[in-house]
Amino acid sequence: MTLIFDGHNDVLTKLARAGGASAAAGFAEGLPGQLDLPRAREGGFGGGFFAIWAQSPGVLDPSGPRPAEYDLAMPPEIPEAEAWEMIRVEAETMLELDRLGAVRLCRSVAEIDAARAEGVLAGVMHLEGAEGLDAGLTRLEELHTMGLRSLGPVWSRPNPFGHGVPFRYPSDGDIGAGLTERGRELVARCDALGVLVDLSHLNVAGMRDVAEISSKPLVATHSNAHAVAPHARNLTDEQLAMIAATGGVAGLNFECSFLRGDGQPDTDIPEDAVLSMLGHMLDRLGEEGVAIGSDYDGCDPPYWLDRVEKLPALVQMMERAGYPAARIERICWGNWMRVLRETWGA
Repeated sequence: MTLIFDGHNDVLTKLARAGGASAAAGFAEGLPGQLDLPRAREGGFGGGFFAIWAQSPGVLDPSGPRPAEYDLAMPPEIPEAEAWEMIRVEAETMLELDRLGAVRLCRSVAEIDAARAEGVLAGVMHLEGAEGLDAGLTRLEELHTMGLRSLGPVWSRPNPFGHGVPFRYPSDGDIGAGLTERGRELVARCDALGVLVDLSHLNVAGMRDVAEISSKPLVATHSNAHAVAPHARNLTDEQLAMIAATGGVAGLNFECSFLRGDGQPDTDIPEDAVLSMLGHMLDRLGEEGVAIGSDYDGCDPPYWLDRVEKLPALVQMMERAGYPAARIERICWGNWMRVLRETWGA
């Protein structure tokens, strides 16, 4: 079975709602939703980025039919102390998954390789939205010590570090100002620590700021191509060119409203539509610049990809389309390893 390393999932948020570290055993035993350990093994999910983030409850519901044009209201910014408490609980949940042996918390590509060889799920701790971090970035250092190796400065709402893109259609991400001074300091510190800086959810100006500050490959862990589906969360050809110029990567997001040309959260999406998105990304980024960034437990995927055990259907789709085995391996695993090695230095 072809193994997949995935650029984004939100299972830690689900576990945090269920009790945090005390609920971690449920991941190993089986959970409702899209991702758990038994189904990951069934589907060839070998590991990925496990996101921690501060979610505003009950405000944004991206599901359900929408008008032909829409701009979903963003939840309010969460105060720093409250956001930090949410982030801390989810980080501790990740550590508990590691303690239980359900996920191996990995800080290097060598550790990911070892987990794969041992048949253990490999996990990278990722922070999505930095509003819980303090101005002096001491909490970033704390999270790094815990195992954090990837960070997105913003989720879709603005925060003290920068400006995100809303859930708006049709639109691109050229919306507002970029990183704040605190955001620029955050990116520079991540670069020094070897923490990957994720461009997904960041607007165009912010992406340009990251490109100016960082010496690492540009990476969007879970973002699609705007030319195929003109949603604000997707990347324009200009943005894809910026990523390609640095040898970076973009991870194919399974969210149906980011895959469909009409921007609707309709899960009845044929394979051809996903192939069209994947093909455009390959055209712009090359075979070494496209990976997987499912967004499981945080999105509405096509019905035939709506749970992790269905991942073999994605591989079979690429095989039927005539993708060579080497290309499939790069998309499913190798491209993430290359970029992580270049970013982390190990």
